Amino acid sequence: MAGTGKTEDEEGVISDINVTPLVDIMLCLLVIFMVTTTVVVADSIKVDLPKAATGDSTEPSTITVVYTKEQQLYLNGEKSDEAGLRAKIQEELAENKDVQAIIGADKSVTHGEVIHIIDVVKQEGIVKFALNIEQSDETAAKATAEAAAAKAAAGP
Repeated sequence: MAGTGKTEDEEGVISDINVTPLVDIMLCLLVIFMVTTTVVVADSIKVDLPKAATGDSTEPSTITVVYTKEQQLYLNGEKSDEAGLRAKIQEELAENKDVQAIIGADKSVTHGEVIHIIDVVKQEGIVKFALNIEQSDETAAKATAEAAAAKAAAGP
């Protein structure tokens, strides 16, 4: 080893592991992940969902429909129109008869526009659908308190 005065022949096999390159690579990967996650988050669709006290979680769906305040329709995260929505529903129903749709709309969108989207979904044969909402703060706090009470009642 360096500074011990021994030559390589006297030591035998060098068994030290230099971790400096590993740390360098890990730091580079960390920077890359931090940069890419900001890009991925920036591409999300901004929708201000209405809040409701009776909101429940739903099962993962096959079709997600979002209607923005700019009157843009998004189907599974991609910009679409009514004809594209109808075609996608028919395609999904051909593969699986038990298709669920989740419909989300900005709270500034009129009631009639949301009803029209629901009507399109039902006309194409989807009978299971849910309206996407954001839980209100008091409902989330109540659910947390109920869960804590149930856990305390169950015991350790």
